[in-house]
Amino acid sequence: MTEKTHTQIRVWDLPVRLFHWGLAGSFVLAYLSGENDLDHLHSLIGYFIASLLLFRLLWGFVGSRHARFGDFVRPPSAVLGYLRQTLQGKGPRHLGHNPAGGAMVIALMLTLGLTALSGMALYGSTDFAGPMAGWFSGALAADLLEETHEFLAQLSLVLIGLHLTGVLFSSLAHRENLIKSMFTGLKADLKKEQLHD
Repeated sequence: MTEKTHTQIRVWDLPVRLFHWGLAGSFVLAYLSGENDLDHLHSLIGYFIASLLLFRLLWGFVGSRHARFGDFVRPPSAVLGYLRQTLQGKGPRHLGHNPAGGAMVIALMLTLGLTALSGMALYGSTDFAGPMAGWFSGALAADLLEETHEFLAQLSLVLIGLHLTGVLFSSLAHRENLIKSMFTGLKADLKKEQLHD
């Protein structure tokens, strides 16, 4: 007879968890402040997001096992294969990020990074402030940068929605609370033990 035992194992280290929740909260504040003419606050939050992303980029190379890009970045064929398995109800559970989750981490980091960068360029163009002050000038450049920044912010919002859907789906499919694990850092390490009658 086979029985599953649930041993808690630390998967997400404290820096990854602080980055995750810091980025989530900062994005919400940036999104809301961008719609309410709070330009100075919006810019400060944008710089904080850029700092978080730079930290995560570094931590992806020197952090703990499941924080490293080498642990969860997979080629597109592996991501598509995992998604195919998942749609068939056969997607395997992963202790760290599954291939689709790893792809989402990279997509979010790139999109949010470009959003922050386009925001800095816009700030430099319209207010002549920040690290990109004077790089772009003129009404056409400002309009193009504003459209780009808003498009990237909306794309980030769509990706966040997909991320949350994936977290919910994986939590239900594998009967584990992935949101809780991003607070505690712990996940169940399922091992099968042979029990004799």
